[in-house]
Amino acid sequence: MTLEGRGLACAYGPTRALDGVSFAVADGVLSIFGPNGAGKSTLLRLLAGERRPDAGDVFLDDVALSADRFGWRARMGVAGHRSGLYSKLTVAQNLLFFASLHGRATPRDARTALAAVEAEALADRRAEALSRGQRQLVALARALMRDPELLLLDEPFTGLDATASSVLEAALRERSRQGRVVVLVTHDVVRGTALADRVIVLRRGRVALDRPANQARPDRIVAAMGGHEDAPGGAGGAKAAGRP
Repeated sequence: MTLEGRGLACAYGPTRALDGVSFAVADGVLSIFGPNGAGKSTLLRLLAGERRPDAGDVFLDDVALSADRFGWRARMGVAGHRSGLYSKLTVAQNLLFFASLHGRATPRDARTALAAVEAEALADRRAEALSRGQRQLVALARALMRDPELLLLDEPFTGLDATASSVLEAALRERSRQGRVVVLVTHDVVRGTALADRVIVLRRGRVALDRPANQARPDRIVAAMGGHEDAPGGAGGAKAAGRP
């Protein structure tokens, strides 16, 4: 399975959030790094179909996002650092409600998704009674519930303790082994690189570094995130990041 962005551009008024971003990843984890305002959240919104690019295209297995928006969303799961759960519903009810937006789902489906993140014991608890870390795990279970081909994660480790973080890491590695694509936006360079098959760094809306994870040392990623003002992207940005 492949996910590809070609020449993606997106502007908010005079601000260019993305400026010609291209990337590709196949059967694995793509970790995206960058300073605040680099365009990471905008890129995730484009991949999720929440916003159309002003220019460029997104493809999943050579099928363009614009070809079938509903079909695209049915193939993906999304989880951010805000869980978005309904506080008065139980965990299982939350999962069933969100899953029903894209087709039928059963209580067994909900419990299977919770088991994938070792959170079965939370099924009958109201969301308002959960800790922040528990909410994050439930949000991940919700994203996994329909076995998505594409999983989009925005700072998913926020609020997780060491045990829950290990559970999440194991779940992401399992998705990669299954031939799925995971897009992970994180500020944790060491963890994000260790989980990734490919890494990209965005800076000022452009790609400052794009490499296989086994060729991207954390220090070079950090350098690319805070590179020289005169080399925000392209070959110059990669050079500023210490790329040979």
